[in-house]
Amino acid sequence: MYRRLLLPFFLLGLLAFLAGCGETPTGRSQVALVPNPLMDDMGQDAFNQLRERQPVSGNAQANRLVQCVAEHVIAGAEASYLGLDFPKRWDVVVFEDPSPNAFALPGGHIGVHSGLLQVAETPAQLAAVVGHEVAHVLADHGNERLTQQLGIKAVLLVVGLLGEGDFGSQQLMQALGIGAQLGIRLPFSRAHEEEADLMGLEIMARAGFDPQQSVALWQNMAANGGDQPPEFLSTHPAHETRIRGLEQALEDATAIYRSATPADCS
Repeated sequence: MYRRLLLPFFLLGLLAFLAGCGETPTGRSQVALVPNPLMDDMGQDAFNQLRERQPVSGNAQANRLVQCVAEHVIAGAEASYLGLDFPKRWDVVVFEDPSPNAFALPGGHIGVHSGLLQVAETPAQLAAVVGHEVAHVLADHGNERLTQQLGIKAVLLVVGLLGEGDFGSQQLMQALGIGAQLGIRLPFSRAHEEEADLMGLEIMARAGFDPQQSVALWQNMAANGGDQPPEFLSTHPAHETRIRGLEQALEDATAIYRSATPADCS
C-alpha cells in the first residue's frame, strides 16, 4: 500500500530534479526533453494545417505591415539573444480571423490574425505581440509544456497500473490529476506568459519599437477582451498583472530602446 502511494511522488520528485537540468534565456530552470528537430517538424505540420484550414489575408497593406514588423522583431531577437540557434528563415502569414491573436511555432513560423490589427493601433503595439510570441519559441516553452504533459501522464499511468481498479487508487488518480492541473500546468503556463512578456519587451525595444506601447497594447486588450476567469484558474495572467509586470520592466527596456535605431513600419 505504501509503496503504491510513494511511487508516483517519487516520479514527481524525479521530474522536479530534471527541471534543474536546463535554463531558459532568462535563467529560469527548465526541463525540455523533446528533441528540437521533432519540435520543428511538429511546428511545420501545425502551420501547414492552419494554412489549409484558415483563409490567408489578401490585404496588401496588412501584409506589408506585419512583414515589416516581424522582420524588425526577428532582428531584435537575434541581437538580444546571441547564443541561441535561430531558424534560417521565418514564415510570416496574416490569417483572416477576427480574434485579436497571434502565434509563433517552433521551426520559424509566425501567424497574425487580422483581428489583431484592429486592437494593435500602432506598429509598436503589433511588435509587442509578435515579440512576445517569438519569445515563446526562443524559450522552448512549447517543448517544456509538452514534456510536462508527458510526465504527468506517465505518473497517472503508473498509479493506474498499480491500483488495478482499486477505489482508493482511483481517488488518488483523480486527486493527482486535479493537483497536476492547478499546481503544474496552469502555473507553468502563466510563468511562460510572464517570461515571454519580459523577453518580448527587450526584443521590441532592441528592434527599435517604443516599449511603452506594450502597456498601451494590453490596455487595449483589456478593453476588448471582456471578463477573464480567476487568475489561479487561468493559463494567462490577468490583464492587470501583465500590465504591472511590464511597467516594472519599462525602465531597462526604455534604455535599450534609446540606444536602438528606430524602426519605421509606417
